[in-house]
Amino acid sequence: MNNEYWFENQPSRRPEGAHKDSPMAAEPYVIADDDAGRELKQAVNLAIHLQRPLLLEGEAGCGKTRLATAVAYELGLPLYRWNVRSTSKVDEGLYEFDALLRLYDVQVPGLDRQPENPMDYVRFGPLGEAFDVSRQIKKRAVVLIDEIDKADLDFPNDLLTVLDRPWEFRIREKKGEMVRTEHPPIVVITSNREKRDLPEAFLRRCVYFYLEFPEPETLHRIVEMHYGLRSEPISEGMMTLVDRSAARLVELRKLEPSKKPGTSEFLDWIEAMRVSVVEGRRSIADLIGQIELDKNDKRVPFREVLFKVQRDWQEFGTFPL
Repeated sequence: MNNEYWFENQPSRRPEGAHKDSPMAAEPYVIADDDAGRELKQAVNLAIHLQRPLLLEGEAGCGKTRLATAVAYELGLPLYRWNVRSTSKVDEGLYEFDALLRLYDVQVPGLDRQPENPMDYVRFGPLGEAFDVSRQIKKRAVVLIDEIDKADLDFPNDLLTVLDRPWEFRIREKKGEMVRTEHPPIVVITSNREKRDLPEAFLRRCVYFYLEFPEPETLHRIVEMHYGLRSEPISEGMMTLVDRSAARLVELRKLEPSKKPGTSEFLDWIEAMRVSVVEGRRSIADLIGQIELDKNDKRVPFREVLFKVQRDWQEFGTFPL
């Protein structure tokens, strides 16, 4: 594999002279130091080396989207994000041509744009931007295609015409000129499979990884890194609360709520409890007591940040303020 593009989940490896479109802040992304963590790093590096999209699946809030940011930050590469909608088409990710603006400029001469130059009216989308930038810097870019399963059935297969050799697309309005790159983007695609399975032809061309929900030890590290990057180190007493909360969260998820709380909900939960301690409304001892309850007691402090479905919100009670 090309050492220039190895991903090790070590933000300190970030090269000097990172691209201006690379994330500026380190991404607090924690990969467990176990077989699953090593397999995730291997999947990223295989996708980079094989020049294949990395398809990440897993429940909402398990860290799929943030991985692309962590890769782009560590490698110092530009990052372009495409949030897929139900109406999204592949052409939108490549470029859009503003024909109305061109017509206006024909009637109002003297502007910086030149109607005879179609490229003055081309606006690259996330994929097109990655292709264009890579031609200039002679390095790869990172593209996040988020929640691909929201789009229609043809969308994944249409992507294959761009995300495979010879890595090019055509600008029809400029006499079919090709935009081609010798440095194909590092593509991270996320899916929740909320609608359906993805097409087999598409799956065959992807490197696949399923992100499991973190173990309590990993949740501990996530909280430490999250507050460390905010320059708000969390106290030893609070970290005890974090550990007890992580264990309780795992128990709550085993009760199969309609929507299981994810990592993002867990961080919000910890923040809600931290603020209540800082403001003197509750003590750490009180919160630990409310968390370490009999398994038949489904009450939790600050249920509002953990449960986002009415049935769950009603089933899991809370404590009076």
